[in-house]
Amino acid sequence: MSMTDPQQPTTDSAIGEFNPSSRRRRKRRNYFLLIAAVIVVAIGVSLWLKDDAQVAEDQPLIETVTKGNIENTVAAAGSLKPLKVVEVGAQVSGLLQKLHVEVGDVVKEGQLLAEIDARVQASRVEASRANLAALEAQIDARKAGLELARANAARQERLRTDKATSQLDYDNAVNALASAESSLTQLQKQIEQSRASLDSDETTLEYSKIFAPIGGTVVSIDMIEGRTLNAVQMAPTILRIADLSTMTVQTEISEADIASVKKGMEVYFTTLGGGDRRWYSKVRQILPTPLVENNVVLYTGLFDIENADGSLMPEMTAQVFFVTEAARDVLTVPIGALTFAEDAQPGNAAPQMAAGSGPGGMPPAGAMPGGRPGGAGGAMVFNGEMTEEMRQRIRERIAQGGGFPGGGPPPGGFPGGFGRPGNGMSQGAAGAPPARRDATVKVVRVDNSTEERKVVIGVSSRIKAEVISGLAEGEKVVAGIVQAESTETEQQAGSNNNFRGPPGGFMPPFMR
Repeated sequence: MSMTDPQQPTTDSAIGEFNPSSRRRRKRRNYFLLIAAVIVVAIGVSLWLKDDAQVAEDQPLIETVTKGNIENTVAAAGSLKPLKVVEVGAQVSGLLQKLHVEVGDVVKEGQLLAEIDARVQASRVEASRANLAALEAQIDARKAGLELARANAARQERLRTDKATSQLDYDNAVNALASAESSLTQLQKQIEQSRASLDSDETTLEYSKIFAPIGGTVVSIDMIEGRTLNAVQMAPTILRIADLSTMTVQTEISEADIASVKKGMEVYFTTLGGGDRRWYSKVRQILPTPLVENNVVLYTGLFDIENADGSLMPEMTAQVFFVTEAARDVLTVPIGALTFAEDAQPGNAAPQMAAGSGPGGMPPAGAMPGGRPGGAGGAMVFNGEMTEEMRQRIRERIAQGGGFPGGGPPPGGFPGGFGRPGNGMSQGAAGAPPARRDATVKVVRVDNSTEERKVVIGVSSRIKAEVISGLAEGEKVVAGIVQAESTETEQQAGSNNNFRGPPGGFMPPFMR
């Protein structure tokens, strides 16, 4: 006899629990899911192994020793200014009656630019001329009076000798002569004064017409026709003329670089719209008074540039490069082909990091300069195997001047500033002869074997170095490692930045 109440309803869960067909369906679904998971894992493992198996071995990068130019520079920002700018103003008051030029017009020296209402000045000139004419009309009468006074004085002198005149008449005649001479002299000085006044009034009248003081381009107009000009206290500016045939570049140089910039040193610059064109000049002046903005000290450097074709305009932005060290038409070798001697001078040494220290000139897998502390000498301990993609990324960062991962170049720096932003000078003083450094390179023989050879290096940049001795033009050297071609799957994965990382899941901070 069943203990279950026949009136109690049977639930769906209870029915499914004791239903054999429902249990079989659940088992079949779980079985299919398990099979699908196994297939997915198998496909993933096979693709992993296939990608790893299809990576070819790296090949050495062979470069030829050629002649070229090397230069190290200090970069700065600047702006273009006209060498000569003249503010043309008004020297007389009055209504600006006519402007004969517009902004952008090219004018010649002495060309008429503007006219001011000159009726008042013209009236003054007429009055001065009339006054001068009246004074000049009196000159004849004064001269005649002087001749009469001289005759009377001479007559009185003869009569006095004959004792035929009184002393009073003689004295009156002498006094009349002196008065006539003084009157004529006074009139002559008044005439000179009137002439000077007339010249002044005529000059003022000429000021009502404004002429170009220099040849150049009208860069701005500050007044419009019909404006009343008041030149009593100061001359109002009507327009500005700039001589654009010679431009001045005003450059802001940081205090960290000012010691490397000297008067007379070579400099060149580019503009935003000038493409690859360079303009060359020499430093004319370094202003001693700095400009301080937000606690940043900047010094102003000036140099001039000819602008015969008019391609340079005022206020253009210039990217300026002061050449601190240069070598022209010399033998050059890629910097990655050099291994510098350990006993090189401080600041010129590259502690076995250019070539031969690791694959492609990289540090060995056990340590990376600039990493987190923990290893010998502050190196980052790396227990996994460095993959080719990691090597390639490090090479690209160094080639672009970004330095080593983790924040900077190795201790002591690279030769000539390799891997370091800035001027890349091989020696502290600008313009001084570069220090010679010993290094070794791997030279490729005719039979494709290699030999190590000692060379002497002069001027060097972040890309290449001058070879003073040890190599000849046309010889081939090992400059690094060329990454082997990968499969299409790996290339697509690399383009999508799907980097798996080394075994064990370790990912350096700079690669994340």
